[in-house]
Amino acid sequence: MSTATGELRARNLRTLAALAALFLLPLVIAFWMYYASGWRPAARVNHGVLITPMRPLPLVQLPRVSLAAPGAQMRGDSAATTPFRHRWSLVYVGAGSCDEPCRHALYVMRQTRLSLNNDMTRIDRVFLVASDCCARALLGPEHAGLIVLDATGPEAMRLRREFPTAGREQLLFIVDPLGNLIMSYDARQNPHGLLADLEKLLRLSHIG
Repeated sequence: MSTATGELRARNLRTLAALAALFLLPLVIAFWMYYASGWRPAARVNHGVLITPMRPLPLVQLPRVSLAAPGAQMRGDSAATTPFRHRWSLVYVGAGSCDEPCRHALYVMRQTRLSLNNDMTRIDRVFLVASDCCARALLGPEHAGLIVLDATGPEAMRLRREFPTAGREQLLFIVDPLGNLIMSYDARQNPHGLLADLEKLLRLSHIG
């Protein structure tokens, strides 16, 4: 083989190696960043926080609180009901006196449900009252259709224990129609994120 032929072959091999490196190097870097450095992409599919594993909520009956009588003491004015079955639920857990974080969370919950348009009928809004019921002058006129449940009794404690407590005064929860607690959402964040998560869940779900 002549010197010129050998040089041509070597040059071709170098070109081939350079092209291979051009395509393979980004893949090698990506593998190293993902598996060796612990880096993960910031983007995520959901906006809320997935509760993993999802938590099956216990079947408990809770008295439904009437909002029709301002100043009345807490009582179950309707027959006891078993919540979180057959429909999707947006849930807030807190004191019935409903301070500013509570009022904001209930507002976000109401407006998000309205924004679902035709799918709004698949969503219940549930307020689990842990104490100090109830700000009826606020809840009755401003939150028609809100399901307010007396969650102060011993049976209710089993249910309330399943809801995370850290920062709970700012949190809304999503419960699926089978009674599984699946997601929490900080009501102080952009509510379009909660709406996007609900739209996706309703689109993919064949129940509720």
